[in-house]
Amino acid sequence: MSTNTETNYKIVTKKEPTFYFVGVTTSKSSIMKVFPLWMKVLGREEVKIEGIDCAIHDKPEAYRQVVAQMKFDPLSLGALVTTHKIDLLTAARDMFDYLDPYAQITDEVSSISKLEGRLEGHAKDPITSGLSLDAIIGKDYFGRTGGEVLCFGAGGSAIATLLHLINKKDAADRPKRFTFVNRSQGRLDHAQQMVSGISTDIEVEYIQNVDPLVNDKIMEKFPPHSVIINATGMGKDTPGSPITWEGKFPMDSIAWEFNYRGELDFMHQALAQVESRRVFMEDGWLYFVHGWTQVVAQVLHFDLTPEVFDELNKAASTVRAK
Repeated sequence: MSTNTETNYKIVTKKEPTFYFVGVTTSKSSIMKVFPLWMKVLGREEVKIEGIDCAIHDKPEAYRQVVAQMKFDPLSLGALVTTHKIDLLTAARDMFDYLDPYAQITDEVSSISKLEGRLEGHAKDPITSGLSLDAIIGKDYFGRTGGEVLCFGAGGSAIATLLHLINKKDAADRPKRFTFVNRSQGRLDHAQQMVSGISTDIEVEYIQNVDPLVNDKIMEKFPPHSVIINATGMGKDTPGSPITWEGKFPMDSIAWEFNYRGELDFMHQALAQVESRRVFMEDGWLYFVHGWTQVVAQVLHFDLTPEVFDELNKAASTVRAK
């Protein structure tokens, strides 16, 4: 695999087992309070968490340095990656000894871990977004309602959501149409390239647009009971929302905000239409817990049973309530 050696990088020798969080504003995340509680539940209180902030679309060498820290320091156990999942793998693919099938399909990693001397990359979003979506909509939702999916954003989490729906065996669990709307064409091309290699009966549409007013018009054409997703990072990593306050959600629709912290403009826009349009609003907290528990289990090598998940979810909720 990699020809890189430790001498190419500045490696910090950790004195205690360390789990990293690679993001943009990691210190603001609830995980910094949640993680110690989880380690107490798991009996692993010696494991500490450390944030690594990278600029959005950072330089390749910055991502390679991050991966090198985990690859070459024995007590750097692994990491959860947000925002940078695609860019990090693009920059450092050759440094991994193993990539799981989802990482290979989506060209992203959300989990960096070690096993028997190998540095491994996993794409957990198809699992975590799927667990979260299933909990929100229940079984046979699209067959029962005729709703479709409109996803603002075409990054890793957005693609993972589509991949989860494509893999649904029951036709009633798959929407007739899934539409991406994204500011840059590159992410749309990446999504289209991935989907082109997969057999599916879902009609996938790709729209490049930067104007929130145009997004309003796109959204208003969707049928009742559609699922409207904000997977852009707007409202957390960057200000604003992909739509305006004049945009009308479909009647009886589900507005799913992938973020759980920040200004959350999209969430508040949806909440303003709970009565007038009967919108059901779900924020990103459940996605947050599923996403983190999946990666922590991968890095620390424990079995994430439903019972263990419930314990960890209960511990996390004590922080959110404050």
